[in-house]
Amino acid sequence: MKTFELPDLGEGLQEAEIVTWHVSEGDHVITDQPLVSVETDKAVVEVPAPRSGVITKLFAQEGDRIAVGATLVEFEDGGQEDKGAVVGDLDKNGTDSVIDTQAAATTGRATSGTAKATPQVRAMARKMDIDLALVQPTGPKGVITANDLERAAKALSSSGPAEELRGVRRAMAERMARAHEEVVRATVTEFADITGWEKGTHATARLIVAIGAGCEAEPAINAWYDGAKLEHRLNEGVHLGLAVDSSDGLFVPVIRNAQDLSVEQAEAEVQRFKKEVHDRNVPPKDMRGATISLSNYGSMGGVHSEMVVIPPQVAILGAGRTIEQIILRNGKPEALHLMPLSLTFDHRAVTGGEAIHFLNRVKMELEL
Repeated sequence: MKTFELPDLGEGLQEAEIVTWHVSEGDHVITDQPLVSVETDKAVVEVPAPRSGVITKLFAQEGDRIAVGATLVEFEDGGQEDKGAVVGDLDKNGTDSVIDTQAAATTGRATSGTAKATPQVRAMARKMDIDLALVQPTGPKGVITANDLERAAKALSSSGPAEELRGVRRAMAERMARAHEEVVRATVTEFADITGWEKGTHATARLIVAIGAGCEAEPAINAWYDGAKLEHRLNEGVHLGLAVDSSDGLFVPVIRNAQDLSVEQAEAEVQRFKKEVHDRNVPPKDMRGATISLSNYGSMGGVHSEMVVIPPQVAILGAGRTIEQIILRNGKPEALHLMPLSLTFDHRAVTGGEAIHFLNRVKMELEL
């Protein structure tokens, strides 16, 4: 007789709860066949059989919590010959009985363990290096078949080889991932009535000036926050990071002292940076030190958005596509041009009241 203990599941976890047994006492199993699904405080994990043999005893029941290193099952060598065949009886339709690990879906995360497939199909997927969570099932009751795997393999091969991210796109991916892990995001939205703007008004320049006014009214938005030290620092100058999209990725050059700029000066800065981004010659010093950011994505589309705040900044303002809307004013219908505004902020450092105060001041400046 040989025993198998609950293995170390990583991340310092000391115990797990039995969610579903995929085998019973007396069953013959083969190596890597799904044995049991266990749940930790991180996820539901499928534990495979470490060897082939006959299960003589299960040492825990579903719902039990067991420690890492505690005995899970007892094996007896022998029984059916292990040829890597499908384990399970054939039903009257000739289909393989399926090991269903649907309980793993309670994690809310796509993993191979959430798929329905026979051990043979799982083995094929491992050899083909295909994640079953990405395969569209066509079998009865959502079962993944061998044909499904073949179809997925063809789709993957036709998508071209994987390419490692480099340069601006790699830096962007790393920066966004860190921001997502660290910042506690919240978003408030509003509309600014820009019906009175003259034709040809430069929207981004008006937004830059409005942000300067908003930061003067609510300094808490123009700040840096250190989450590790729990330190909050107000900035005197409004140094605005302007998101500029390009084929090589996202550039965010910094417009210094936006609170002192006129609309004409702000427009000149925008045009200068757009040209430098296009020519790929933005000076490194002009890519550092932003205290707040602006994304005027409305020229491409979209109304409201929850954006990514890049630490140590605590806020980013987004402007969406201008829309026309009929509203009642003094009991009479009136057609307005409305600019959607979205302020995403780090709720660790900024209160909802501070965010709304800032946004209201920006709205007021745009409506002048």
